[in-house]
Amino acid sequence: MLLASRRARRACALRPAARRHFRPGPPPPVAAALPKPRRPPSTCCGRGDAMERLDKAALNALQPPDFRNESSLASTLKTLLFFTALMITVPIGLYFTTKSYVFEGAFGMSNRDSYFYAAIVAVVAVHVVLALFVYVAWNEGSRQWREGKQD
Repeated sequence: MLLASRRARRACALRPAARRHFRPGPPPPVAAALPKPRRPPSTCCGRGDAMERLDKAALNALQPPDFRNESSLASTLKTLLFFTALMITVPIGLYFTTKSYVFEGAFGMSNRDSYFYAAIVAVVAVHVVLALFVYVAWNEGSRQWREGKQD
């Protein structure tokens, strides 16, 4: 009981301070304190064209880099699509092939055991396809880098 009354007194003691701290006051004069913006130099001095060229150069720097040859982009896209197709077809195909022909047909396993081992084969196939993709992408990137460096 004594602890609860102390907490209540402490909370009451903090409330007026919190109200004073967050009391809204008059907004600061923002517009009067800021200096007026300077106008860009006029084109009659000869600096206007240079400023426009610098602005265009800055805008061009913000745009994504342009590929030197479109064949590299097409090659990358073909590689990505090829490995996407491999990632879909190889594990699924190996799962059903090994389940029915290898584990149930050749080894004579039960239906339940063949599911388990065929799933392991499919997971290994996914890892092999991913490793091949990383290998091909790494070599393709270094080849493009070397070609770009020689240009």
